[in-house]
Amino acid sequence: MILDSPEASDALGRRLADVVQPGDVVALSGPLGAGKTSIARGLLSALGLAGEAPSPSFAIVQPYDPPEVRLPVLHVDLYRIEDDHELDELGLDDARHDAVIVVEWPERVDNNYWHDALWLTLEMQPDGTRALTARVPQAWKGRWPLT
Repeated sequence: MILDSPEASDALGRRLADVVQPGDVVALSGPLGAGKTSIARGLLSALGLAGEAPSPSFAIVQPYDPPEVRLPVLHVDLYRIEDDHELDELGLDDARHDAVIVVEWPERVDNNYWHDALWLTLEMQPDGTRALTARVPQAWKGRWPLT
């Protein structure tokens, strides 16, 4: 899939909001500026968040709960995580049963941690577009690709 603008990344996030459910993990991988946060913001907006979602770069985990959004969401940014053991302190294992987890920089920890995630990888192209590839786990069959 090709995303030709920040608006296209936002629109992808909005379409994801139609199919996510508690327990889902959406892993957003790609270099700085690739559109990971735009996808997350589109999803949060479509779930009802008023205003623009801040990047969780410094907080690491930014929670959103009803009535602010339709479903509980944890927006996670692992850019500053150095070690898999730091994840234990974040409490994501407990939260993932009740919330949608949208994680940026998932590759900063062992890939097995996100084995059941819808893994979206963004690559910047020479023409400024983003090529998106998806690794789709069994739990997402029938929900991906988005139409």
